[in-house]
Amino acid sequence: QVRLVESGGGLVQAGGSLTLSCAGSGSTFSDFSVYAMGWFRQAPGKEREFVAAVSRIGTNTYYADSVKGRCTISRDNAKKTVYLQMSSLKPEDTAVYYCAAERAYSNSYFTSSNAYTYWGQGTQVTVSS
Repeated sequence: QVRLVESGGGLVQAGGSLTLSCAGSGSTFSDFSVYAMGWFRQAPGKEREFVAAVSRIGTNTYYADSVKGRCTISRDNAKKTVYLQMSSLKPEDTAVYYCAAERAYSNSYFTSSNAYTYWGQGTQVTVSS
């Protein structure tokens, strides 16, 4: 069974911080380090949008302009976990946040949702004003 499980979402006031985690399990993720990872989010009535991505060994990262400077993506391959640290949160950051994984054959990352095969179930982040 292939699973990506997000956690760490919740309700936070504007200006606050949250750290999301995404853990991989199952035989497919026996070697987590071969997967490029991404975070996406989807607000009510809106399309899913890219937030951040990280390469297989974590040396390359990329952020959406909307979160640049406020979010940090990182990973711990030994723990098969990717993180999204978010700070200075705004009400417009309210969304369901999803992590995604795609096998990569170089130290690259992917910013399109279409590039990813494996997805978690999502975790809700609500930022109150």
